[in-house]
Amino acid sequence: MPDIHHQLLIAAPAEKIYHAITSREGLAAWWTPAAIATPEVNSIAHFPFGPDYYKDMRVTTLKPFEEVGWTCIKGALEWIGTSLSFRIGPFDRGTLLNAHDEMGGQLEQLNNSDSGSLLIFHHDDWKAYTPMFAECNYTRGQFLRSLKLLCETGKGMPWPNQHTVLPESIR
Repeated sequence: MPDIHHQLLIAAPAEKIYHAITSREGLAAWWTPAAIATPEVNSIAHFPFGPDYYKDMRVTTLKPFEEVGWTCIKGALEWIGTSLSFRIGPFDRGTLLNAHDEMGGQLEQLNNSDSGSLLIFHHDDWKAYTPMFAECNYTRGQFLRSLKLLCETGKGMPWPNQHTVLPESIR
């Protein structure tokens, strides 16, 4: 089965990232403004993208400041049954480079921040490589960029602005 995986460094504490992924306010600020979510296991989070397109996720995992898990239960047919996870861990430059030398480029972009969080995102259990899978992989990267911006600057770029050029004020 194909899976989507992303890793990104965020110059923010795990608590801030966890709140952005679990609260209605946080999700609305980086993913979709009309998000409805409650940070409770087995609750249903609703993510509308315009009047006729949405995704509903069952919250499956909540480990404060460490991990969030969802399973898609409604939405586009290809999404139903897929699982999403966000794992958050602290990092410091030396330890991170020893374990993940591929992250050197991201470290250089952190503007001299010596610590923060490593976010490991998975969107697993897709049935096939399809045009929707490819588009979701690309768009997921844009939304994770929006999450990073929200946590580092206080301003995300949620739908429908996830593909726009960064404003000068946060470049």
